[in-house]
Amino acid sequence: MKKTIALLCGGISSEREVSLKSGQQVLQSLDPDQYTVRRYDPRDDLPRLVADAPLLDAALILLHGPYGEDGTIQGLLELLDIPYQGAGVLGSALAMNKLATKQLYEKWSIPTPPYVAVRRRDPLAAEAWVAQLGLPLVVKPVSGGSSIGMTIVRAVDQLATAVEKAFEHDHAVLVEQYIQGTEITGAVLGNDNPEALPLIEIIPDPRCEFFNFEAKYTAGVTREICPAPLAPDLAEKAQGWACAAHRALFCKGYSRTDMILKGDAIYVLETNTIPGMTPTSLFPQAAQAAGISFPQLLDRLIELGIEAHRQR
Repeated sequence: MKKTIALLCGGISSEREVSLKSGQQVLQSLDPDQYTVRRYDPRDDLPRLVADAPLLDAALILLHGPYGEDGTIQGLLELLDIPYQGAGVLGSALAMNKLATKQLYEKWSIPTPPYVAVRRRDPLAAEAWVAQLGLPLVVKPVSGGSSIGMTIVRAVDQLATAVEKAFEHDHAVLVEQYIQGTEITGAVLGNDNPEALPLIEIIPDPRCEFFNFEAKYTAGVTREICPAPLAPDLAEKAQGWACAAHRALFCKGYSRTDMILKGDAIYVLETNTIPGMTPTSLFPQAAQAAGISFPQLLDRLIELGIEAHRQR
C-alpha cells in the first residue's frame, strides 16, 4: 500500500533556496509506486499541512536553518502526530545551537576547538580573545548553517567587523580557535544503534578561504573524496567521534558531523541534523559508498522516522 508523504521544503531562513533545491531532487527520487508525495512550503502552506495531517503517513523535512532545523517544525509535526525523519525537537534544537553543541561535546569528552561565546551585550574583548585562543580565529553565529555569517580572522583589528557580521544572523556568536588541517565529514545512519558511513574528505578550491557557502553550493568549486584516504585506525576513530556526537546530541535517523584532522588529532566542529539531500550532497555520497542508492536512502529515512515515532 502506498504511503502519503509530506515533503517540507522552502521555509523562511537564509537557506531557503538550498532547501527548495533539495526538495526538488528528493521529489524526483521518491518511488511513485511506493509514495504519494504532497509538497508543503512552511512559508505559505502551514494551514494546508495542518488540515491534511490525518492523510499523511510521514514527513520528510528538507528545511535548513531556523524554523526548520531547530526543532520548531518538528514540534508541530509531533502535535499533528506525523512521523518525520531525523532528530526530534530536543536533538534538533541542541545541534542548531553551536554553543549547546560545544558544551555537550565537552561533556562527552569529544575533542573540539577551544572557544569563547559572546552575546551582543558583552564587551568586545579582542585582545583577550587572541591572548586566550591565538590567531587565526573563526567567528560565526551560534545558530545557522551553510557558513553564513562566518569569517576567518587573521589579525586582531579584524575581529570587530567579523563579530558584527555574525551578529547580523544571531544574538550570540562563537569565537573559536582556527585549526589548520584536513576537513572531513562523518555521516551516521540510524536511531538507537547508529551506523557510521564512509568518511568524506572535503577539498575547497584554493580561491575559497574555507568551506564557505560558495564552496558548498557552486558546482566544481570543491573536490570531495569518498571514502576519505585515511589510515584505517584514524578513519575508525573519526567514525567513532561522529557516532558519539550523534548520541551526545540525542540525534535520530541520520546526522553528519564535520571534523578537522591535524596530524593524528581529530577536532569535531559541529553536527548537522538535516544534511543537504541532493544526490550529489555529502550524506548521499557517503551512503552511495556504503552501497545505498539515493532512493534507498530516502526509503530508509522514512522507515527510521516511523520507527522513532512509534517509540515516542
